[in-house]
Amino acid sequence: MNIRATSAGGPPARWLAGCILLDVAHRTIHPGAAFLTLIAVAAAACHSINPPPLVQPGAPGRASHVVTAERAVDLGSSRATAADVAFMQEMIGHHAQAVEMVALLNARTTREDMRLLGLKIEVSQSDEIRMMQRWLEARGQPLPGPHAHHGEGTTLMPGMLTPAEMAALAEARGPAFDRLFLEGMIKHHEGALTMVKQLLATPGAAQEPDVFAFASEVDADQRMEIDRMRAMLASGSGGS
Repeated sequence: MNIRATSAGGPPARWLAGCILLDVAHRTIHPGAAFLTLIAVAAAACHSINPPPLVQPGAPGRASHVVTAERAVDLGSSRATAADVAFMQEMIGHHAQAVEMVALLNARTTREDMRLLGLKIEVSQSDEIRMMQRWLEARGQPLPGPHAHHGEGTTLMPGMLTPAEMAALAEARGPAFDRLFLEGMIKHHEGALTMVKQLLATPGAAQEPDVFAFASEVDADQRMEIDRMRAMLASGSGGS
């Protein structure tokens, strides 16, 4: 999990200046009385001002909080949990269906804004699929097959379209397709937000920096795309 320093606990600029002056003073061969006073002031500044605290960013929608140096080291060396692995494996299938939905788009819409939206989703989610695959491989975890989410009896992840909904989308054309696509992708994205929420609510999960960063990005990016698609529906871009 990302840890950063902040100046909330003291004026680091003054602390640094004091330490620099102290270093310069120690390098002076024959300091006078006035300069010895400066040494004393610099030493006091160097030792009396605490270093800035370490702040752990909160999960999406949650406040950040200060952690100790020992806790920061623990977080930096956190290992992936079973929940982290399951999240990555399941999100691969979730993203794969979004890419499949986009593949239907170019031959069925007449709107340029729909094509641009589809391109953005395709590029970002395809890149994320490759990232998740690398993450799993690096930890010796099995990769789901490219069509695992199509398997008979497979439990669909939150927000994923059913086979009947995918068939209806494939049969639609023009404005009817646009409306079904936007409604379906909004539902799909909301499901991804649910998956992130479930991960973050699992004790010990999402402590590994890569997992936390990815889950946070999914939450932020898909919320923005949901807002964009809702605006397209409201404006008639996906109207019937």
